[in-house]
Amino acid sequence: MIEPGNAMIPINRQCDLLSLPRSSYYYESERDDTYNQRLMNLIDEQFTRTPFYGVEKMTAWLKRQGQEVNPKRVRRLMRLMGLEAIYPKPRLSLSNQEHKKYPYLLRNLMIDHPDQVWCADITYIRMLQGFVYLMAIMDWHSRFVLSWEISTTLDTDFCLSALEEALGLSKPDIFNTDQGSQFTSIEFIRRLEKGNIRISMDGRGRFIDNIFVERLWRSVKYEEVYLHDYETVSDARNGIGRYFLLYNMERLHESLGYKTPYEIYVKERLNINPMQASTAHLN
Repeated sequence: MIEPGNAMIPINRQCDLLSLPRSSYYYESERDDTYNQRLMNLIDEQFTRTPFYGVEKMTAWLKRQGQEVNPKRVRRLMRLMGLEAIYPKPRLSLSNQEHKKYPYLLRNLMIDHPDQVWCADITYIRMLQGFVYLMAIMDWHSRFVLSWEISTTLDTDFCLSALEEALGLSKPDIFNTDQGSQFTSIEFIRRLEKGNIRISMDGRGRFIDNIFVERLWRSVKYEEVYLHDYETVSDARNGIGRYFLLYNMERLHESLGYKTPYEIYVKERLNINPMQASTAHLN
């Protein structure tokens, strides 16, 4: 059968010509979508554990779990999720090949105070039906999550919204991201340049260049997302908002001397309401 977007003959007429009940056509599509969602959730969990898995290894792992898949399907799903198969780093969009290249400024840099370096990234968040994307901005030194936003699409607007919220609290010397199209967009770069913020970008295939955001995603997923089946986008927003409040204010970090990000960032650097950054999305 011809796919709906390419069909000159309506689907119902194609079904009549093939003596195929229309319900069978749509049932197969729905079943396929449900299976793809299950595969994406499995890929998400495994990629969180092993971010160096590309298409071939992920396909082999899925087969060991009893899933009958081929590399073509796994590649398609990983791209939909933003996991670029060529590189070991999860990338939620392909970069614009013509964008200005920014160097990675953090190599051998001693990061020892708040607002010296901020970092940002995007990750896939599964739901009971479907998924959303989560973007967060974090202070590198303290691990304090300054702002975050979720979206059902990989546009630039939700990243700009989170950036404006973070810049409403303070301003970094350096802002580090990957080379995804959201972060290399004219609007995003222009906003950083307007604030006289130095721009740093990860090298291709080097997920360790933004390692603290990778650790944040692991914590968010194992301590919140994988424990809940969000039914709606609002459920996801509220659950993630509550988690970031706990993460900033209560969760002890061994690397911070068993202090919280709030104790390191807010008490040392900012004279702001500590609830402001974490609870904005709960209203």
